[in-house]
Amino acid sequence: MRLWGSLSLPALVSAAGIIAREDTSNNALEKCPGYTASNVQTTDSGLTAELTLAGTACNVYGEDLKDLILQVTYETDNRLHVKIQDAGNQVYQVPESVFARSSAKTTASASHLQFAHTASPFSFKVTRRDTGEVLFDTSAASLVFESQYLRLRTALPSDPYLYGLGEHSDPFRLNTTAYIRTLWNQDSFGIPNGANLYGAHPFYLEQRATGAHGVLFLNSNGMDIMIDQDTANSGRQYLEYNTLGGVLDFYFFAGPSPVEVSRQYGALAGTPAMQPYWGLGFHNCRYGYQDAFDVAEVVYNYSAAGIPLETMWTDIDYMDRRRVFSLDPERYPLETMRAFVSHLHERDQHYVVMVDPAVAYQDYPPLHRGIEQNAFLLRANGSAWVGVVWPGVTVFPDWFAETADTYWTNEFKLFFDRDAGLDIDALWIDMNEPSNFPCNFPCDDPYAAAKGYPPPAPPVRAPPRSLPGWPCQFQAGGCTGKRSIDAATAAIPVEATNPNVPPAVDTGSLILPARAAAAAGDQKGLPDRDLLYPKYAIHNKAAYQDDWNAAHGGISNHTINTDVMHQNGLAMYDTHNMYGSLMSIASREAMLARRPGLRPLIITRSTFAGAGAKVGHWLGDNLSTWQKYRESIRGLLAFSALFQFGMVGSDVCGFAGNTTEELCARWAALGAFSSFYRNHNEYGAAGQEFYRWPSVATAARKAIDIRYRLMDYFYTAMRRASVDGTPSIAPVFFHYPDDRAAWPLDLQYFYGPGVMVAPVVDEGATAVSVHLPRDRFYDWYTHKLVRGDGRTPHTFSAVDVTTIPLLIRAGVVIPLRARSANTTTELRRQDFELLVPLDERGAAAGELYMDDGVSVEQAAGAVTDVTFAYEGGVLRVNGTFATVGEQLPRITKVTVLGEDCKTRRAAAARGSSSEEGKGSRSTKVDISLTEASSTKI
Repeated sequence: MRLWGSLSLPALVSAAGIIAREDTSNNALEKCPGYTASNVQTTDSGLTAELTLAGTACNVYGEDLKDLILQVTYETDNRLHVKIQDAGNQVYQVPESVFARSSAKTTASASHLQFAHTASPFSFKVTRRDTGEVLFDTSAASLVFESQYLRLRTALPSDPYLYGLGEHSDPFRLNTTAYIRTLWNQDSFGIPNGANLYGAHPFYLEQRATGAHGVLFLNSNGMDIMIDQDTANSGRQYLEYNTLGGVLDFYFFAGPSPVEVSRQYGALAGTPAMQPYWGLGFHNCRYGYQDAFDVAEVVYNYSAAGIPLETMWTDIDYMDRRRVFSLDPERYPLETMRAFVSHLHERDQHYVVMVDPAVAYQDYPPLHRGIEQNAFLLRANGSAWVGVVWPGVTVFPDWFAETADTYWTNEFKLFFDRDAGLDIDALWIDMNEPSNFPCNFPCDDPYAAAKGYPPPAPPVRAPPRSLPGWPCQFQAGGCTGKRSIDAATAAIPVEATNPNVPPAVDTGSLILPARAAAAAGDQKGLPDRDLLYPKYAIHNKAAYQDDWNAAHGGISNHTINTDVMHQNGLAMYDTHNMYGSLMSIASREAMLARRPGLRPLIITRSTFAGAGAKVGHWLGDNLSTWQKYRESIRGLLAFSALFQFGMVGSDVCGFAGNTTEELCARWAALGAFSSFYRNHNEYGAAGQEFYRWPSVATAARKAIDIRYRLMDYFYTAMRRASVDGTPSIAPVFFHYPDDRAAWPLDLQYFYGPGVMVAPVVDEGATAVSVHLPRDRFYDWYTHKLVRGDGRTPHTFSAVDVTTIPLLIRAGVVIPLRARSANTTTELRRQDFELLVPLDERGAAAGELYMDDGVSVEQAAGAVTDVTFAYEGGVLRVNGTFATVGEQLPRITKVTVLGEDCKTRRAAAARGSSSEEGKGSRSTKVDISLTEASSTKI
């Protein structure tokens, strides 16, 4: 979260000898000789070979490495690993602590993929073993492997359907002409199109008529991935990797369905972290709440408006001068905040705050403890590396320092202590690209850049009115005989921590370990690289202009300088894209330490491949525009269906700028069908809590009612995702891969396996046309049959702003709570109804998973995991049934959709009922979820 400011890079240092990438496509790089393969050794599970530079080095963006090693491993029947690295094993590689590797092996003959290579000039192909179809072919251009630049190009079929290579806000199906995807995490306010955003996910899925496959390029260095047509080669389509370093480490996933590709990627990168049940409730936040009373009044107003609010969030407003691990003693005093949190907990609601990685370089305990433990990033001279974030001049944790995790966990233990601190239920981490947004590169005068930070605090006030039913701290008269400001924090004089004055701290504990001379097996990076001014300029939009990413050090602009070394010898040049994920890992462990055994709900902004196994992701600082409303679906699909995240969502109604009543109403409904559902907006913008407009309040109530009734259905889909990687939210073509017209769709999608979401997406519109694959669907509201033929669009008409069109997919049984509730705790006590939408055979099947909703590990006998099968008028329930724990609700109604008239008449004679105007019949039942059963419906 930040406010938009203009970019400028004054007084930047220049370096000589820079060549723009566009000028080399048919010139200098074409002279690179490539490599020759020799000493090929083949085994049952793969092969190895030596690669030797095939001619005179071209040295375009660095020095060509003369000797490389090829390693090919058939890891599973559906996954092939191909790695090309330096013979000395010295070039940087992604650490296993960030992305764990697999030791699995299978035989080449058992694999669905096949590797083949050409010795000179070296190139390789990956094909399907059964058909010979080429999936990846590097013969289109010579391999370039230099000290600070790698290039590898693969041929693509014409008009390819590619997805992934995040994070971006471009179309879900990637552009294929003159398109550059840059992966270099940046604080990207407004999530602009055509730009690198907060995360780096070098994974793509390609869908073809013959099936889908996936490719992961495991590399954390800054890179450009170019998708274009080679005009010098008959317009042949290609995808080309251009990186600033690392090795060529590829994983290929056979599919052949898109869902299988996603599962196979999840098996390697990690499947989504299972989230607490309550995390699926509705959340509210904003940047700019004046004080604790302001926050409490929002909670009160939601209750008064009859809009269920599960979790209240607070942005950095709660901090003392924007410093992490601190409370504003006048606006958010500890005594008041503890009363606020207790009030929420007593009503089964939850509380979340933001924590940034940057620690104020000011005279306060978290800084002192971090310095004493040597937990921060350091300069070459051993002093702390300082930048500028919200509190002013700051330091940054070095997540690779041996003491960093211990330091972070201890700060969480102290500040978020259940009995004496701020007892949060979940965590929000931000600014972890990492952002150093007020300080232009080279950031050599952070104290000058810090002027104006922290921003002025709002006025201090007493409670302006009373909140009925709330503690005395939220009453107009206050608490009789008690101080309204916490004594411990109020005693800190403001002038003692001027952010523009270096603090009086003992830096004797700061030690940057001397790095030993580079050695074989080191994997810390080649020596003598120019870590600030690489010759190849990636298209990082944090730089003033693209070509400044080389000569002018643009890759360091508004972030930590890339020549900063971690205490373990790695360089920020190599690790920058992982900083947010490293913070996520440390924060998850800190949350587990303070609440052992409970699933941590952590929402982060910056991510790297595999982060979804630890945390969820919100899509960043979007704008309150119809364009960003539409684009939010793209981000949701990318992270949920491709990158293996279980909790994903946008800032509902938009973060920056003033929303409108119509936009907010539409977004309130759309957001209810993302996994993470939160309203959030920026400082200075008009308030947009759902209760502020009648139509928005109505839209929110209706959408939340559906979301909450569907919560167990979606929780079951999340559980499935955490077990085997099946996406809980997916594009239409994931369920209908043979429907080519579905391949580009990114404005309609599936929420769980059986509910299609088809929002109205244009301002002023009251209708929307959607593509329906050849199948049976049922309108959510009327239960009437809608037949899809794969050609004719279906139009929803007269859709008012309080309604979102939904369809039920035939053949998928949907378990629903019989009624909604104000909290998820109350919701879990409600009985179930089953929706049974019949397919062409007159059958349907589904599943339901229930556990205690919060524990990492479930107690023996505490899980209900059942399947439903309906055919011939009989419902069968089978599976695993809980024997301990809370009493389970019962199934009290079964609603069948799609029966013929004769069957419905016969059922009516047995006591079933059909609601007027609905294409379904309902039967009251009393089915236990503690044992298998068979029931005539």
